[in-house]
Amino acid sequence: MSKNFVLFCTIENIEGASQIAEDLIENRLAACVNIIPDVTSVYKWKGNLEKSTEQLMLIKTTKERLQETLERIKNLHPYEVPEIIALPIEGGHPPYLSWLSSQVQGD
Repeated sequence: MSKNFVLFCTIENIEGASQIAEDLIENRLAACVNIIPDVTSVYKWKGNLEKSTEQLMLIKTTKERLQETLERIKNLHPYEVPEIIALPIEGGHPPYLSWLSSQVQGD
């Protein structure tokens, strides 16, 4: 199993995205959070077709901190059911992946 993960998470505004990003970095739950503004999301919610502009966060963390990171996002997120998807990082630039692990682990 991969030792690093990237999480996808959407949120309604840039202020909320920044708050979550800063909290995750400050608490060493993520090495980096990219905030991609103004993505269009189309989905059904409670039987209604919805279309909204959201901010997409790409959150990089480690396997060891994955569950804690998921819980922290859920606690900070305003949505009833936030989108949080974790994908393993199966490859990449080794120095970056080492840096990622050191930032999250606090080495």
